[in-house]
Amino acid sequence: MGDSESCSSRQSEWSPVQGRNRRQKAAVFNEVLERLKQLDVEEAAEHGFEDELWAHFSMLPDRYTLDVNTERAEDVLRHKKLLSLARDPLTRPAVDVRLVQVLLEDAVHSSFFKGGNAFGFDGSHPPPAFGLSSNHEHAFVANESDATNRDDSMSMKSLPLWPLHEITISTKDKPKLLSGLTSLMSEIGLNIQEAHAFCTIDGYSLDVFVVDGWEHKGIEHLRNTLVKEIPNIEQSVGVKQELVSPAGGQGQRSNTFPPNNVEIPFDGSDVWEINTKLLDFEYKIASGSNGDLYKGSFRSQDVAIKVFKTEFINGDIKREFSQEVYILRKVRHKNVIQFIGACTRPPLLCVVTEFMPGGSVYDFLHKQKGVFKLPALLKVAIDVSKGMSYLHHNDIIHRDLKAANLLMDENDVVKIADFGVARVQLQSGVMTAETGTYRWMAPEVIEHKPYNHKADVFSFGIVLWELLTGKLPYANLTPLQAAVGVVQKGLRPTIPRHTHPLIVELLEKCWQQEPSLRPEFSELIGILQFMAEKVSDEERASKKRNLGESCQLMNA
Repeated sequence: MGDSESCSSRQSEWSPVQGRNRRQKAAVFNEVLERLKQLDVEEAAEHGFEDELWAHFSMLPDRYTLDVNTERAEDVLRHKKLLSLARDPLTRPAVDVRLVQVLLEDAVHSSFFKGGNAFGFDGSHPPPAFGLSSNHEHAFVANESDATNRDDSMSMKSLPLWPLHEITISTKDKPKLLSGLTSLMSEIGLNIQEAHAFCTIDGYSLDVFVVDGWEHKGIEHLRNTLVKEIPNIEQSVGVKQELVSPAGGQGQRSNTFPPNNVEIPFDGSDVWEINTKLLDFEYKIASGSNGDLYKGSFRSQDVAIKVFKTEFINGDIKREFSQEVYILRKVRHKNVIQFIGACTRPPLLCVVTEFMPGGSVYDFLHKQKGVFKLPALLKVAIDVSKGMSYLHHNDIIHRDLKAANLLMDENDVVKIADFGVARVQLQSGVMTAETGTYRWMAPEVIEHKPYNHKADVFSFGIVLWELLTGKLPYANLTPLQAAVGVVQKGLRPTIPRHTHPLIVELLEKCWQQEPSLRPEFSELIGILQFMAEKVSDEERASKKRNLGESCQLMNA
């Protein structure tokens, strides 16, 4: 159903092994508490402090406990205070900015070594609250050749310094707030080198960024700039949600949905409302933050039923539901999931489509550990290209193209599914609302720049790499780290050695930074069909050679 940066999704990484997590949290809590007492922090000696500190850890996801540097216990106290300030409208947003230190060895072995500039300080500044990611060098194009070519005897003092700041922001969490903050950083000239994003169970954000690019203007000026601009970001993300119409247009207020049903634009072309009594539920296929997917039947036909959780239904969910129904009932193509109908009247709000017994391409690759040989890979790519070409021809941008949204039928025909965040492209040809999933998202979408249907082509390139390798894109990075790398460093997945040259060329075309340089899906169909024929010819020639060699051995 698409990624969202609301509180519920940002906490989706909680481990199911609750007992182990509680023990880990307790261990970190005790270590932080003991260290604060050793530092003679006055607050740590106050009555009730232990309960307050435990409440702080309990309000944040387990990921916070695992990531925090216990040797920097005072940072936990700072986070606690910022969240307290964020809960008061008079002191929200709460922003803290400080200079941080990065050890030379970290700088040399990571992307923090750029063209001879090492981030480092004389020890008067503390390290970042969460340290540096052990996978940080994977996120950015590290200039390791500079590091290895330098004289080993070069001392830290002889290296020029590059100021590095840690920015911690706490405010009321909203959908797309995190994306807005990263966009703001870029707009004021900051380069995000590391990011950690958390959300409390009562709906407040705690986002920590390590940045460079703010060299001579002072910490207080940076903090004041952020405090001034963040309310504008908060307001804009709220307005964007209100200004997306059911048809996907912007600039006009959406219809107000009545509490007892969801309004779908109706053109009289078909009747798609389903009587819930005619739906039979068999078993659950998958669960998401907003709903569940079931295998069922409708009038003796096997169907998939996507049920939205009514307890979480709000304006955003209704818009997603409305959008998916609006688009699905207009499309008919063998490589696009077939719409059966929908239930728009609570308590059951659902979308009913044909059932795909082959499951998703994502599950085949990552759960079943399946492998697509080159001919099968090309067949899948052709199916997807045909479906996407049809959608683009009808001015529909999918905006969340990834392996999880590609389903297979009993004949291994691949169909595009999940149109919850799809939109009808405006006549201007560009769109500006950020959506999708970071690992597959085009750089112009991540940066909130105007974009068009070519954003789907970029995502297709990442999907093609996924089919080729069977791996999750940027698996060693968090989604936000991957997004920063794609935008600021031109990061792309590493193409395996010995990949067919035509595949290499196609990947590089699809994920061009400049959208206009990416091919159309109509072009991709022809390219892929040519490749399929060429690969088939190569396989026939190889078999013929092997047969000839076998005959020679038998006659020898």
